[in-house]
Amino acid sequence: MGIVLGPNRYGKAENRVVRIVRDTERHEIRDLNVSTSLRGDFAAAHTDGDQSQVLPTDTQKNTAFAWAKKHGISSPEDYALALGGRLLAATPVADGVTVKVEECAWDRIEVDGAGHDHAFVRRGGEVRTTTVDLTRDGAQVVSGLQDLVVLKSTGSEFKGFLRDEYTTLPDADDRILATAMRAEWRYVPGADAGSGRDWNATYDAVRALLLATFATTYSRALQETLYAMGRAVLEAHDEIAEISFAAPNKHHFLVDLAPFGLDNPGEVFIAADRPYGLIEATVTRGEER
Repeated sequence: MGIVLGPNRYGKAENRVVRIVRDTERHEIRDLNVSTSLRGDFAAAHTDGDQSQVLPTDTQKNTAFAWAKKHGISSPEDYALALGGRLLAATPVADGVTVKVEECAWDRIEVDGAGHDHAFVRRGGEVRTTTVDLTRDGAQVVSGLQDLVVLKSTGSEFKGFLRDEYTTLPDADDRILATAMRAEWRYVPGADAGSGRDWNATYDAVRALLLATFATTYSRALQETLYAMGRAVLEAHDEIAEISFAAPNKHHFLVDLAPFGLDNPGEVFIAADRPYGLIEATVTRGEER
């Protein structure tokens, strides 16, 4: 039995690319974390030490910065598609490239009731994400967000679950529901081809729909809430093929204040960071169950 090289890829991870648009007195900022990875016929580099077909990872890094200027960053998706196309063009033996982008948002500092032209404050922990997988035949775009922390103080229960001799969890008719959500939505093939797509508008619309559905859906379990959120997105956006969630259940436990002579009618909780339940689900298009 011979020994052969298996699947392989290489790239430059976590380039911190900050682009300031300053062609007017009112500046704009895009703050990205960019990772690129090429795949293809790079066997000679592994087996023979032949680097003649290898585009250096340092070049990938430089291209990420150059394309932030040359192409611009109207959205993470548009930038990733353009960057991936440039890397494929520069690497003849590559048959595919993956570009992952995380964007941290900045808001304008409010001064005298208006956003300042060139002073910003970093938004909370939420991060916008994009993964573009580009081949010479087409592209697949997955957009999303991570660390979106949401909480509702009522409108959630959890009861009637399976029990065995190790079950101690009591039924909850009214509980806090909180999570730090990751959501990723995949566009239908071909929906990402046109450069005229308004990626930012779609992102804003999906995010708003996720939040509104979380707030207004009575939840009998976090699973039910995730499904409702995913269904709402797919019903509103024909261009999206599926949406996936990973949602750690950020538990809040009622504190027993009786030893201190105090009642606690669902007002004081301890927030436990671990261990936590992790709920994952994908909502996709298909026949109704």
